[in-house]
Amino acid sequence: MVLWVVLLCTLVSSLLGGLYVLGVFRRQRPNEPPLDKGAIPWLGHLLEFRKDSSEFLKRMQSKHGDVFTVLIGGYYFTFVMDPFSFGTIVKESRSKLDFRTSATQLVVQVFGYKPIEATHSIVHTSSIKHLMGDGLTILTQATMESFRKLLLFNLSSGEKRVWQEENLFHYCYNIVFRAGYLALYGTEPPRGAGSQEKAEEQDRLHSNQLFQEFRKYDRLFPRLAYALLPPKDKREAERLKRHFWNVLSVKKVWQKDNISGWISDQEKLLAENGVPEYMRERFMFMLLWASQGNTGPTAFWLLLYLLKHPEALKAVRDEADKVLRESGQEVKAGGPPVTVTRDMLNQTPLLDSALEETLRLVAAPILVRAVLEDTSLRTSSGTEFTLRRGDRVALFPHISVQMNPEIHEEPHKFKYDRFVNPDGTRKDFYRNGKKLKFVSMPWGAGVSTCPGRFFATAEMKLFVFLMLSHFELELVDGEEEIPAIDISRWGFGTMQPVRDVRFRHRPRF
Repeated sequence: MVLWVVLLCTLVSSLLGGLYVLGVFRRQRPNEPPLDKGAIPWLGHLLEFRKDSSEFLKRMQSKHGDVFTVLIGGYYFTFVMDPFSFGTIVKESRSKLDFRTSATQLVVQVFGYKPIEATHSIVHTSSIKHLMGDGLTILTQATMESFRKLLLFNLSSGEKRVWQEENLFHYCYNIVFRAGYLALYGTEPPRGAGSQEKAEEQDRLHSNQLFQEFRKYDRLFPRLAYALLPPKDKREAERLKRHFWNVLSVKKVWQKDNISGWISDQEKLLAENGVPEYMRERFMFMLLWASQGNTGPTAFWLLLYLLKHPEALKAVRDEADKVLRESGQEVKAGGPPVTVTRDMLNQTPLLDSALEETLRLVAAPILVRAVLEDTSLRTSSGTEFTLRRGDRVALFPHISVQMNPEIHEEPHKFKYDRFVNPDGTRKDFYRNGKKLKFVSMPWGAGVSTCPGRFFATAEMKLFVFLMLSHFELELVDGEEEIPAIDISRWGFGTMQPVRDVRFRHRPRF
């Protein structure tokens, strides 16, 4: 009899525990945001959120207001849609709201890298040193050399001015990815290839092969992050991981010339902190995706928007030509390619605005913090909510600020000069007469702001600057509509098109 009682109690405890995990007993406490668990235990709104995050959050906001809590795949997320409350969240101490918890789970699942305590400080310190200031000047120069090798290497041969037709998305992603990869991870040594020309040819071949594999992994990335890959795709993802761990192995990376300080410093510091070699190789893969996963797609959208808006294309091209003339350079038929420096890129307010406008339209990250202890949140309206320990708090700036008509007039339109005043200074934005601090958040905010944003910006601007300076560009079908975005990539940075457009290019002179 006692045995049956014990078994029954164990069964009841297990059942209650399972129901607790599934969220059956969760109830809204006083001062907590409205709670919406959905109809399916544990999953909650996962399927709807995964299908179209933007439309789901718009519906929840319409139903519950600017702050609400939803169950998504076993986690409770409190979404804050009020842009005036963003500052409170991104500035809150790590002891209460921690961005690393969710980030750690993602990098383990997607890249196989398990961060150590020092990882964040290593990345942060190295990024300040090499992706900003004088370090960025050096890296911009290296990227310029990469573009010369990939984009401009045959222009001085007197190539005839014939149109070449390309897939615009593939072209932009391919060139920008490869230029960034070579600038960061180094180039083939001439002594190993036999000559400088052969070394450069090997760089072109190797970087293109790497890009093809990278695109395969990139297509799997959203479902991999959500742990929704079917068995066949899961096996392919594991194969691709092993491929990149091998290509970016410590031994192979150190055989290259011109390795960036950003890569070499982090590799050395991880080794000094006792991180095993196989884990450092996974870290190298993570850095490759973090640095190059969004720059190519963003360059595509920027170039597409310019091609679809002739007045914008002319204004940005005229600005680039002016900067070239002031540097004492000009593009000539059969002449050498121009050299664009970081200082020159700092003299392009219209290009800056066009890039920021592009990011406003297509960058859609979800910024997540883990709630480590019960935390009070006061909104701009004066309402005070309690964020519950163990939950997540999330921001989706694409809806809240970037596409908000109260902040950006005609938000669905591309206006290349939206972010710049006539005198070249940055424009301020307001909502209900109150100045906003956050009007576009493609790089995150606060302590989780992307440390590589200045390099990524320089990389994309450099690509577009060179394209406009050296080539005539036009869409094959000028009447074709701008393609819709791939909604499966909501929340993962820059959106990608569901279909591509074709364009033509030829040397300008």
